[in-house]
Amino acid sequence: MIVEKAQLAPEALAGKVAIVTGAGRDIGRACALHLAAAGASVSLNYFNSSAGAKSAKADIVASGGAAVITQGDMTSDTDVAALTAATVAAFGERIDIVVHVTGGLVARKTIAEMDLDHWNKVMDLNATSYLRVVKSALPYMSAGGSIVGLASQAGRDGGGPGAVAYAASKGAVMTMTRGMAKELGPDIRVNSVCPGMIDTDFHNTFTKPEVRTHVANITPLKREGASDDVANLVAYLASDGAAFITGSNIDINGGMLFS
Repeated sequence: MIVEKAQLAPEALAGKVAIVTGAGRDIGRACALHLAAAGASVSLNYFNSSAGAKSAKADIVASGGAAVITQGDMTSDTDVAALTAATVAAFGERIDIVVHVTGGLVARKTIAEMDLDHWNKVMDLNATSYLRVVKSALPYMSAGGSIVGLASQAGRDGGGPGAVAYAASKGAVMTMTRGMAKELGPDIRVNSVCPGMIDTDFHNTFTKPEVRTHVANITPLKREGASDDVANLVAYLASDGAAFITGSNIDINGGMLFS
């Protein structure tokens, strides 16, 4: 498999079983590859991005790792249960790592344009799905487990134009992360990452090229982030190297926002 950034030692996650939702593209796919490169067996969920999920599985298997893929909508209790069932069927009745990447903006809508259906859809996609996945995996998790959520810089600064619902949902992910860390400690650590401008389909769809260029130019590191940048942090948080980190929402934005 191709993992372009620095990663954990090849045996850092040996014997661990990981679920990655939204693993068919971009950050989710990179997370699956990084976890597998560190020795974890990985259960990849995807919704629409079947080609990316299948190629990620093929890369993992070709490198001597173990992977299984399951299509499913993480806003559906039935599909979440099916993902958990497929994971334990493939790797035994244990889940050590849950990485929840599922989420999205859906559409940019001002408050005046927004109806409650849009608000509820965005909250369900980003925040409630996080709860669903964690709740389903918990019976199989034990001491030493790690949960990593995907929040966003928008959860700190309110997001860009038309992103009130998205920013609120990511703020919810951040607060859920803190609350779950308290409830599930000391056995299970819970953290989230807050990406800024990362070169993904999200920004290909929702952010104008000139805005992306401007943000990169005013960022101290003078570039957009890459999915591998985020995945490297996620893999670290999933590992024993982060054994004293829980309840944290960690910024990864090249210095664009300090918190």
